[in-house]
Amino acid sequence: MDSALLLSGAAILALLVFSAFFSGSETALTAASRARMHTLERQGDARAAVVNVLWQRKEQMIGAILLGNNLVNILASAMATSVLISLVGETGVVYATLGMTALVLVFSEVLPKTFALYHADRMALTVSKPMRVIVLLLSPVVQLVQFIVTRTLRSVGAGPDSHAAAERWEEELRGAIDLHQSEGDEEIRHEREMLRSILDLADVEVVDIMVHRRNVLALNIDDDPARLVQMVMNSPYTRLPLWKETPENIVGILHVKALFRAVQAAEGQLDTLDVKAVAGKPWFIPDSTDLLSQLQAFRTRKEHIAVVVDEYGEMLGIVTLEDILEEIVGDISDETDVGIEGVDLLQDGTAIVAGTVTIRDLNRRCDWRLPDEEASTIAGLVLHEARLIPEVGQNFSFHGFRFEILGRQRNQITLLKITPLGNEEPNGEQSPS
Repeated sequence: MDSALLLSGAAILALLVFSAFFSGSETALTAASRARMHTLERQGDARAAVVNVLWQRKEQMIGAILLGNNLVNILASAMATSVLISLVGETGVVYATLGMTALVLVFSEVLPKTFALYHADRMALTVSKPMRVIVLLLSPVVQLVQFIVTRTLRSVGAGPDSHAAAERWEEELRGAIDLHQSEGDEEIRHEREMLRSILDLADVEVVDIMVHRRNVLALNIDDDPARLVQMVMNSPYTRLPLWKETPENIVGILHVKALFRAVQAAEGQLDTLDVKAVAGKPWFIPDSTDLLSQLQAFRTRKEHIAVVVDEYGEMLGIVTLEDILEEIVGDISDETDVGIEGVDLLQDGTAIVAGTVTIRDLNRRCDWRLPDEEASTIAGLVLHEARLIPEVGQNFSFHGFRFEILGRQRNQITLLKITPLGNEEPNGEQSPS
């Protein structure tokens, strides 16, 4: 009798150990860093490769863990109940329930899962190979269970959604980027903005970052060649659009190197220079093109500039490869760039902003969250929200900021003062939202 009790006690203890193994494995394999496992696999770690394979078959892995965990827990409880009934009678059921609940909760659930949370990557690598064997052994039963579960979920319209899964991964990545911050560390803030911008490339259209046609430096192809050469030499750009008859009628893109080679070939006889023959064909793109597609198109065509047109074929502006790169890394300045005043940050958090500054640039500079769905510039945002052309001195409050109009030229807002409201009550005029 004593040997039988000892054997039963040892079996119950072994089952609790197995239960702890299943519980800890579940937490470790679900909490481990996918990025780290991917890196370790590329470095040749066989255990990390097994972890990645288990993740690819996540439903089977979770099913096998739950099946094994419930099996050992129920078997351990049944054995403990049998042993205690034989020792103390029918009240052994109560003792077995209370005792096994405490043992399973503390030593088979909370303890291993807490350890796994603290050491998720290391434990995931340790249990990967045993779990692969268990998943293979329990695969037939797990597949049957999965079939029943999937059919049940689909019958109530709650089946798996791959599109929702992709969105969830992107949200998790954005959340990880937001957590990557350090108070007062400008370098960390800049890195965070770069990562956000990369994820936003597919959601931003070229019309949001293009140089508007009013600010495009373009040359009249019918001008005297000597005048064109002089204008090119005075320009800070290496590629310039050429127009004919009207500035919106772009007929070519002039590259500075190609022009200078033609000048050299003409041996200084600029009157014989054919600028149109030197220029390349313009590349027109629709204003709805997203930045990710345009970046790939720039790489494929090996070009650096494109003309943006609307649905009627009218020129809206130009976009360059540098514009898209600046959308990711921020402003790229060199010795030929012309400085343009745009944002002046004051010590109290207020910003003096030119109306032509884009909302995305302002958000990046000030770490704000002004919406850019309805307008690309800060002046456009005020016009959209106010539903009128404001006068100098007017104030508007929306999106958690107060906008004061400081300058206006004809119908264009040229300068604004933007103040974060914080917890203050907005004053002034409230525009409709």
